[in-house]
Amino acid sequence: MSDGSSGAEGSDASDPTAPDSSDTSDPTAPEAPAATDTGPLADIDLAAAAAIPGTWLELSVAADHEAVEAVSEILSRAAPGGTSVEPAFELVEEGLVARVDLARPAMVRAHLPLLDPIAVRDAVGRVERELGHLQAFGLRPIGDLAASLVYEADWANAWKAHFPVLRIGRRIVIRPTWRRHRRQPDDVVLALDPGMAFGTGLHPTTRLCLAALESLADRGLLGGGASDDGGTPDGGPARVLDVGSGSGILSIAAALLGAREVLAVDVDPIAVEATAANARRNRLARVIRAREGSAPSGEGPFDVVLANLIASLLITLADGLVEDLRPGGTLLASGVLENREAAVVEAFEVRGLVVVERWTEGDWVALEVRRPA
Repeated sequence: MSDGSSGAEGSDASDPTAPDSSDTSDPTAPEAPAATDTGPLADIDLAAAAAIPGTWLELSVAADHEAVEAVSEILSRAAPGGTSVEPAFELVEEGLVARVDLARPAMVRAHLPLLDPIAVRDAVGRVERELGHLQAFGLRPIGDLAASLVYEADWANAWKAHFPVLRIGRRIVIRPTWRRHRRQPDDVVLALDPGMAFGTGLHPTTRLCLAALESLADRGLLGGGASDDGGTPDGGPARVLDVGSGSGILSIAAALLGAREVLAVDVDPIAVEATAANARRNRLARVIRAREGSAPSGEGPFDVVLANLIASLLITLADGLVEDLRPGGTLLASGVLENREAAVVEAFEVRGLVVVERWTEGDWVALEVRRPA
């Protein structure tokens, strides 16, 4: 018995083709895959996706509107292009128009270029940990981090579901090019294809700027005939500069509300392309000119300067904004959180500008600033 057992073991050891009695695996089965990502990346092969040019990783989190700022800050640390916020909507007018519903969570999104899969995986891990810390406080509801792949060629289609027709103020209507809208007599309708650029009317900072533009138009500061200080020197239509134009929404609104000429500048070439395309869609190619740039533009002075940026950029660009604004002209500055408003106001006031009006939505502030004549 002992010899037979030893002989069998010796035979197995000398014959590499002999089956191992302890191995219960199927030799015809494919090899087990290497360890994969877990969490939001569980179903995504980052290495394979990175091999496809123009691939981006989209991160998204559902968050209560009071938690949006904190979630956006966390995502923006990973995404060099910043974040976008999509509030929940209530459909009205037979489903053709939507209104923002603050009782439901907003969706915060960020996009990471898939150039370095290892760096992207590390960034997602950091975001997930930081969101976990934020969720642990339990102050406001925050959903789990989700991830998906987006390809530049399909970007517009991927975003379409998130953009309904949106009414802002009394007259301004944002109509995505793929949707229909029954125009009312006083409507100023902007046909918009957001493409890959920020600025769609969905973020509070953009809505504040649009409301401020409508106010300027009502006072004759865009289309001419102003009855108060701040109108053009000859009383005619205004010449407008849009700094950080994004999709061109503010440029288009200014032109439709009466501006005779709009220069739209952005440091992002994709935004410049989006602005030019949206100007053509609204038959405003002769009024709106888009190019890469910032403030100062080198083409001032302008009657009205639009700057929907962030507080730190407004402060950094304050000298350039003043240089582009003619004496007696109006600057609309948005993208300012309430806790940063004082610093922005100080940056403008030390340069001789005067704040004449203020709009707010949630924690966001927009300022109408005048340069004394």
